[in-house]
Amino acid sequence: MTVPSSTGSRTHRAVRVLPVVALVSAGALCVGSCSGLTPGSSSTGQTSTGPVSTTLPSTPVTLEVISSENTGTTKALGEAFHAKYPNITVDFRYTAFDDYNKSLNLALSADDGPDLALLNKLGTTVDDNLLRSLDPYVKVYGWDKTYPAAELDQWRATDDGRQLGTGHLWAAPAGFSLVGLYYNKDQASRLGITPPTNRAQFDAALNKAKAAGVLPIQMGNLQGGSSFGFQSIVDSVDGAAESRDWVNGKNGSTINTPGGREAADTLLNWATEGYIPDGANGTGLVASVANFTKGQGLFFFDGSWDAPVIEKGMPGNAGFVAFPGSDGSTTGIGTSSAYGIPAKAKNPDVAAAFLDFMNTEEAAQIELDTGFLPVAHAETVNRSSVGVMNEIVTAWGEVSKNNGLVNFFANTSATMIDTLTSQSQKLIGGKINSQQYLDALQSDWDKAHQ
Repeated sequence: MTVPSSTGSRTHRAVRVLPVVALVSAGALCVGSCSGLTPGSSSTGQTSTGPVSTTLPSTPVTLEVISSENTGTTKALGEAFHAKYPNITVDFRYTAFDDYNKSLNLALSADDGPDLALLNKLGTTVDDNLLRSLDPYVKVYGWDKTYPAAELDQWRATDDGRQLGTGHLWAAPAGFSLVGLYYNKDQASRLGITPPTNRAQFDAALNKAKAAGVLPIQMGNLQGGSSFGFQSIVDSVDGAAESRDWVNGKNGSTINTPGGREAADTLLNWATEGYIPDGANGTGLVASVANFTKGQGLFFFDGSWDAPVIEKGMPGNAGFVAFPGSDGSTTGIGTSSAYGIPAKAKNPDVAAAFLDFMNTEEAAQIELDTGFLPVAHAETVNRSSVGVMNEIVTAWGEVSKNNGLVNFFANTSATMIDTLTSQSQKLIGGKINSQQYLDALQSDWDKAHQ
């Protein structure tokens, strides 16, 4: 899975407190399984691979893990797992993102292949029967009870590859990212604005900032950053379940909903009323982060991966909340890094035990310390030294409790990120209206899912 890179400093987001891995470029807003599954595949899937066990061997075992994650998270988790089970050694093998994706299927199909593999997308790994279904492990470990459904379901897919979010589970999360609303605490205090807890308060804060000569929303749309604000409104109005249906390609889903229309109208209004920078369409993600840290903008829609950059640029002055829904429910945009067990894995039960370890309290602290939002037990982690990540973890807990996580709209098709970017630039530039914007998004969706 890929996540947006705004700093662009490294492939795969090696910046310390950066939640989800696998970045491809400073302009990549495609997160998770961006290329999706191959529509129309007739594969039956690798759904039956024999009995499973939670009993671990007492003899020496080497668990081979391949990954394009270089934040240190998986390696640290492996070391902690080895400390708990000294006879099990986790052999972590890193490959740079582009080379990793090119060679992944070959590695998965090899007779001497790995026991666990990071999945940046599902794609042909499912279609070609390269993965073991994790459904039996869900049952024996109770993952359907320890993970909110929205978080686990991002790595489900039907055998024919037509729909995400349902069917067999092919990977288990190892850490999450979250998009929400950063805000400038100093500006908010001067304006008498408290962190909004509902949509009416958010809109009132925008109006108050504009009247005081403060830019209400920082935004860079050169790579489609406006999609964060657009999707946040859609999710909050329509609800997480309906938004997930659209992202996952559920038959009959549409973006022409009350939430879609309100979000498109709002984005257009922000542009025409001067609530976003005049040059938003020509501003990249790196520049928009820098502008926000310099005090240009009361609010900023962005992800947890930029927390370290924002904290460094405005120490102690950045706040974060989940985007406030009109009905009080909490939603958030995000996805996870995730590992699958190859069909030819030599030690599948040991691999599953390692996946299960990733949602323990011990793992939660490791995940946060190395740049991820915890898979579980976010309420137990020590957050004393992570700045704005304190508030991000709080928001993450609210989203998880509400089962409100929604995958990025960019992930609904291989071309959606391009459509979101080009059409939002036309909308903000006044070249199309809000309905034409929605029609363009739905047309892309239809081509991918019908």
